[in-house]
Amino acid sequence: MRKMDRKALYAELKSLEKELFRIRAKKTAGVAPENPGMVKQIRRTIARIKTILREVR
Repeated sequence: MRKMDRKALYAELKSLEKELFRIRAKKTAGVAPENPGMVKQIRRTIARIKTILREVR
């Protein structure tokens, strides 16, 4: 991830945030998650990307 440029990192961040929103919406609707550990993984990846973007600034 560190070798990606800013635009690619921002694009990946938006994609992951949309995916997290979709999973949370399903959870709220009462649908069983496909992969329960995915939420944790996505949240951590988002945090990593935000950290990298902060360091680059």
